[in-house]
Amino acid sequence: MAQDEGTGRGGHGWTLRHELANTPDDLRHSRPRVPGGTIRRVNPLRRAPVPPDRAACRVEPFPLAQHQMVDWLSLMHRQHTVHALLEVDVTDTRRAIREHRARTGEGLSFTAFVVANLARAVDEDRRMHAYRRGRSRLVLFDEVDVTVLVETDVEGARIPFPHIVRAANTKTLARIHAEIRAAQAAGAPYAAGRRWLPLWLLVPGFLRERIWAMILADPRRRKRLTGTVAVTSIGMFGRGTAWAIPLTGYSLCLTVGGIARKPGVVGGRSGEADGGGRAERIEVREMLALTVSVDHDVIDGAPAARFGARLGELIEGAAGLG
Repeated sequence: MAQDEGTGRGGHGWTLRHELANTPDDLRHSRPRVPGGTIRRVNPLRRAPVPPDRAACRVEPFPLAQHQMVDWLSLMHRQHTVHALLEVDVTDTRRAIREHRARTGEGLSFTAFVVANLARAVDEDRRMHAYRRGRSRLVLFDEVDVTVLVETDVEGARIPFPHIVRAANTKTLARIHAEIRAAQAAGAPYAAGRRWLPLWLLVPGFLRERIWAMILADPRRRKRLTGTVAVTSIGMFGRGTAWAIPLTGYSLCLTVGGIARKPGVVGGRSGEADGGGRAERIEVREMLALTVSVDHDVIDGAPAARFGARLGELIEGAAGLG
């Protein structure tokens, strides 16, 4: 068997001798060398160990309450949801809220305003919060129960918990505002349920999902546990135009996005006064991004479009602030 000169090993061995003088610079610097000019073959898939001081990190326990959110997200993938991205002029609405505070000394949250007008729009077309019962029936509720997410501290983490504004279509804006503020100040809800949560999480995930699907199959039970429509907000993450495409298990979900200042057309018709008003002009306006998400198994496109237009009218007209 032929041997490599200077190595004493067979030519088919795992070392390959190169004279440094004849080795190209890129090869010389790209492969590890050992004394004597021998270059060893290196597995490119094998990574060098990271020194402990460069892999510093902190490990925290995964919040138990967040497991419930994971279960809910698994259920949401079963729904055929479509989304509409809207832009609503809220310049006059925000001015009316400021004027109301200056006049009465009572602050009103924008979230409460959106909840009140969403409930009013759904009350005008109750099919927007209908739910299937079996394969051949729809259940349309008289009361619009709106679920809003309220963040509270749980186990050192900020976890959003749902709060249901019951029969929001029968309540005033001030009453809805007071209810949401009270829920925020009350702290983490469902104390009894959270005590049993560790035992519940011992059940395999696919079984928990199956159990939840059976519980929510009854629309009346679903209404009692989760409400009929949902409002969520991403506006707290920053300014500017921002839409979100949510995962939802509701027939109707409204996602409130960011508010951006943009040029907009206001006033009467182009080139003339409208009914004694001012002519059409360009102004800087505050535009709110909204996402309307509907269950397409229950709600068709045309009713959803009419609902979106009506909701925009109510919000732009500052309904409920008069």
